[in-house]
Amino acid sequence: MTTPVTTPVTVPPTGTTDVALTVQQTARPTGFPVPDHFRFVESAVPEPAPGTALVENLYWSVDPYHREMMDGDFELDAPLEGRTLGRVVASRDPALREGEIVFHRRGWRTHSVVRPAETRRLPHHDGVPLSAHLSLFGGTGLTAYVGLTRIARLREGDDVFVSAAAGGVGTATGRLARLLGAGRLVGSAGSAAKVAYLKEQVGYDEAFDYHEGPVAGQLAKAAPDGIDLFVDNVGGEHLGAAIGALRRRGRVVRIGTVGQYNTPDAPPVLFDHADVVEKSLRIEGFLVSDHRDVQEELYAFAVPHLLGGRLALDETVVDGFERIVEAFLSMLRGGNTGKMIIRKA
Repeated sequence: MTTPVTTPVTVPPTGTTDVALTVQQTARPTGFPVPDHFRFVESAVPEPAPGTALVENLYWSVDPYHREMMDGDFELDAPLEGRTLGRVVASRDPALREGEIVFHRRGWRTHSVVRPAETRRLPHHDGVPLSAHLSLFGGTGLTAYVGLTRIARLREGDDVFVSAAAGGVGTATGRLARLLGAGRLVGSAGSAAKVAYLKEQVGYDEAFDYHEGPVAGQLAKAAPDGIDLFVDNVGGEHLGAAIGALRRRGRVVRIGTVGQYNTPDAPPVLFDHADVVEKSLRIEGFLVSDHRDVQEELYAFAVPHLLGGRLALDETVVDGFERIVEAFLSMLRGGNTGKMIIRKA
């Protein structure tokens, strides 16, 4: 599916394949970033040095964690980084063959010079779209799979609540949890349309729009008997409500805090801290980069389900690199369903 994005952005004309574009961050935002926090820079297509290869990028991922990195991790006036798929077009290293498609993290640019150690070859599976390697089989799907299998250690019949359930990680979590034997699936989302999508397309048993009232009350209605597991992409009120709803020996998997990335003055999470002890709860966060060894297991589990029609991709695809900033800003305001991906026009 494709969700249109309308935020204006100024892009220099290219007009020739000899021109490369990169996106740079120009200032640190307070609250939501705006187009003025970025600029497109035009340059000649770089030449690969010995031991490197030139990659023409085809697909780009924009992710919520990019907003957090804008506060200090990204250098100003330098190309941004991000997950990307591209084709090797000129190589000066035999480990990178011209014509092959590789995954790398030197994104937010039309052309990248990479070393073999900075890339990952993509496995070939007939019938698997290339974009899937940035969504279900990329960091998004791997985050969901690791969260369920390694951190939560999902048990058959566990009742699961997922915040930001209509986003990339949320949709992947719902679909994978269902295949892994979860019981009742409940999700929160930011609109009635997304609530309907979760229930009609992704397989959630119940979902609610968190704008419609206090999360604790809506969760109690959606899961009146409580939950065993909370997969948290948001933090804040959702986290507090979930801790109250968890049964004995419940688990919280902390993946992200997107609800606070753009609101640095948000109030702290409120919950009964005694619940953590009295219900023997476990709260654990993780970085997917620490679990790259699970990638092959994800392929082995998910590819047959995808090819067999038991698993689907949830993607919002925006065409044109010149729209990458628009897509990123739209994603931060909930303009996507599933994973937000930019595709070379």
